[in-house]
Amino acid sequence: MKNKLVIISNISTSLINFRGDLIKKWIDLDYEVYTFAPKYKADHQEILEGWGAKTVEYKLNRSGLNPFKGISSIIDLKNKLKNIEPDYIFAYTIKPVIFTSLISKSFNLKGMYSLMPGLGYTFNSGGIKNKIVNKIAVFLYKLSLKNNDKVFFQNPDDQNLFIDLNLIDKEKTVVVNGSGVDIEEFYNSDPQTGKISFLIMARLLKSKGIKQYIEAASIINKEYPEAEFNILGSPGSGPDAVSLDYVKKADQDNIINYLGRVEDVKPFIAQNSVYVLPSYYREGTPRSILEAMSMGKPIITTDNPGCRETVVDGQNGFLIPVKDHKIWAEKMRYFIKLNCKMNLN
Repeated sequence: MKNKLVIISNISTSLINFRGDLIKKWIDLDYEVYTFAPKYKADHQEILEGWGAKTVEYKLNRSGLNPFKGISSIIDLKNKLKNIEPDYIFAYTIKPVIFTSLISKSFNLKGMYSLMPGLGYTFNSGGIKNKIVNKIAVFLYKLSLKNNDKVFFQNPDDQNLFIDLNLIDKEKTVVVNGSGVDIEEFYNSDPQTGKISFLIMARLLKSKGIKQYIEAASIINKEYPEAEFNILGSPGSGPDAVSLDYVKKADQDNIINYLGRVEDVKPFIAQNSVYVLPSYYREGTPRSILEAMSMGKPIITTDNPGCRETVVDGQNGFLIPVKDHKIWAEKMRYFIKLNCKMNLN
């Protein structure tokens, strides 16, 4: 009889884009795999079931602090897991991790595992709402994580924070360097020659450094109008969103090129010279940086948890202080001058 393994997400997109290879590997290893998501988008169920997984929808309000909705999610999750009687559970992101870990002792599990793919806004300082969220999260993590056999972190900063806050014993923690990329798919592209171009792939959020990127591009554009600055990503939402009108105005002023969202990012990485991510969001290990590195691109990113692990400063790129567009411009200028020298030789 096959072991039943349940993977619990907060959005179906991540099951395919970030956990797809893992799901396929578990199926190859003869596990009966169930994927949980609050609502499957477009053809995601068809894709997952085509791989051999069984898809389940459950109630989850991804954002918000309404305790009644949280309790409703936990009850729904518990009932649906009870019908499956899983042997192993793997949950990731804050609400699936906390909710599943809290009820995990209700089942005769062989293993309960959680992944922290970055801490996002939860442990950001400042603001009354952030402080409230922080206190609630710390309390719930302390209550729930003790039920895990292992908890995976994507950078040592997050691991150490949880250990220092006594949220989990060090022996139960493991650090992995991101979700990984397939290097045969994201293969090293030909060196960029001629016009130099910079690329960021991120939602249009302040915490992803979109404004700093545009401000730096505005400075460089006056000195090197031939340089290109590209943005790939969907519009943001909520208070952290950068106005789409602001981005489109920068596009109309020929400061940046806004390319929107695409399914396949590989051609865009290949066509650009340097990958940048000015994030001050608490990343895990940004997959976009791993993809760009796999394709041989130098990186400019922030000296911030998750990002700093990807760059040896001065070797495969540069680490920059957060929210400092002038230093961003300085490092971009370095690559433009380097490109000019290479084209002269």
